[in-house]
Amino acid sequence: MIVTLTANPSLDRTIDLTGPLSRGQVQRAAAASQDPGGKGVNICRALATSAADTMAVLPGTDDDPVVAALRQAGIGFANLPIGAALRSNITVTEPDGTTTKINEPGPELSEAEQSSLIELLLEEAEGARWLVLAGSLPPGVRHDFYARIIGEARGRFGASCPSIAVDSSGAPLSAVMSAGRELAPELLKPNAEELAELTGIATEAELENDPALAAAAARALLDQGCSTVLATLGRQGAILASETVWLHGTYPPIEARSTVGAGDSALAGYLLASIAGHDPQDRLRQAVAYGAAAASLPGSTLPSQHHTDPAAVVISPLALNPSQGG
Repeated sequence: MIVTLTANPSLDRTIDLTGPLSRGQVQRAAAASQDPGGKGVNICRALATSAADTMAVLPGTDDDPVVAALRQAGIGFANLPIGAALRSNITVTEPDGTTTKINEPGPELSEAEQSSLIELLLEEAEGARWLVLAGSLPPGVRHDFYARIIGEARGRFGASCPSIAVDSSGAPLSAVMSAGRELAPELLKPNAEELAELTGIATEAELENDPALAAAAARALLDQGCSTVLATLGRQGAILASETVWLHGTYPPIEARSTVGAGDSALAGYLLASIAGHDPQDRLRQAVAYGAAAASLPGSTLPSQHHTDPAAVVISPLALNPSQGG
């Protein structure tokens, strides 16, 4: 079982344009779609299309459109009723794959609702293989919310605690990595922008264009206690780093149609390979294949295994020079 938490879920409306986005102009859409969203929800959607045993935990009343959409899609979920409607987000995709997102802040969660959400999550996580903490935090939630959950999960479950993955950004992600080695996750899934923010080693563009430099940034995160780093680098694929594994995975050039959910899909691919008992090379291979498949699909469509081609992924060893800490 893979359990995800989406503390700030959304109803994601994706609009596909017939041409480039023109500010201040009236434009016609080629297509539009609507799906339950938020990182944890997206990961569960991708896992569910591949028949994985998964559970999405989120706030929201039983009749909220996000919860109703999960129910209609047949995705396992556990929801905590709150006193406000969940947010709606808008994504605009251009024919060349350029994606523009407008995200609402989401409803505020009271301290009591936060505690109840954590309790619901831990109830669902008992006996799970992975616990994934993903996405932004809504108003009223402290930046150290994910670190708090990691501490409570490890305190409750001890040696039987699920492996914990974190896929977030900004202050919540920084708070996890500054909370101390005892609260560091087993798996961290940053993109190049987040890797740059966390480490300050280089810019987003520099990390995307230099996998060895991205590996040096990952090294800094391992030194803070994280067991494994899966860093997605856009067109440059992804790197996988641990104390014993330094790998770079790339995919042949594709025609990107939408980047919505590509990072979430990459993490889903990695988790699928993990619970299947695959070695690190095949975990990275599956992650890159899922991310590429997501980028090649329209709108907010998420890939299943039949969309992916892991055999097309090229895995190369990453060599760190002494100045990079290898």
